[in-house]
Amino acid sequence: MNMHTARAASGLDTLKTILGISVLAIRWDDAIALLNRLISERRFTKVSFLNAHNANIAYTDPVFAEALDDFLILPDGIGVDLAAKLLYGAPFPDNLNGTDFVPAFLRASTKPLTVGLLGATRVNAEAASVKLAALATQHRFVVIHDGYFSAAQEPEIIGRIARLRPDMLLVAMGVPRQELWIERHIDERHCTLPIAVGALLDFLSGSVPRAPMWMRRLRLEWLFRLAVEPGRLWRRYVVGNPLFLWRVVKQKWSGGRAVADAPGELR
Repeated sequence: MNMHTARAASGLDTLKTILGISVLAIRWDDAIALLNRLISERRFTKVSFLNAHNANIAYTDPVFAEALDDFLILPDGIGVDLAAKLLYGAPFPDNLNGTDFVPAFLRASTKPLTVGLLGATRVNAEAASVKLAALATQHRFVVIHDGYFSAAQEPEIIGRIARLRPDMLLVAMGVPRQELWIERHIDERHCTLPIAVGALLDFLSGSVPRAPMWMRRLRLEWLFRLAVEPGRLWRRYVVGNPLFLWRVVKQKWSGGRAVADAPGELR
């Protein structure tokens, strides 16, 4: 199921296009209901989240952008909210970032599900599995493999997923690897909802700290992450966030179309 089919299935939602990527504008509870319905109907749907960083990558990587066109995309973070406000006059109804939304979805889903975990380090994946099992005791959580595997190991890993055929497969390999891996290897034979979850397993394991709740409420989690990992994240936030907003402004000026950067423009 692609994004447009998912919108039709939900019956109540609209899409907002941010730098060429269609994002579902949907309330938190409606998103939970939609995913529950997709699982109960076994409608294979790839799920990901769009934030400023992902949007910047897709803007300059047509292979990644094309892959995202076949995902149900949920809004993540203040960057895409600012973009929606600029382009459409209103932010997204809710911030459905995967780090909060996926555990909340699992807690809210009463029907017992099988959930596969793929990615992160083995230690972090196992710790995340224990944390999720405590948060949502009604479900079964199975660690498939860590995220550090070779192409030669892929057939065995894909076969393991197919044998398990989980209702949900949480793929935590970072952007854009996780979405491209799902696009190339996972279909309805393997699971119902493959979800690209980024650093979720690292957060759940406790190895990567989350911002205090007051910072999250003020939409400043990105600033906390930058302070914790400046060497790795400075370019994503200090360079990437203004670049994202500049690209959104260009989209607005162009009448809603995403516009390529000028030659030599900062990427």
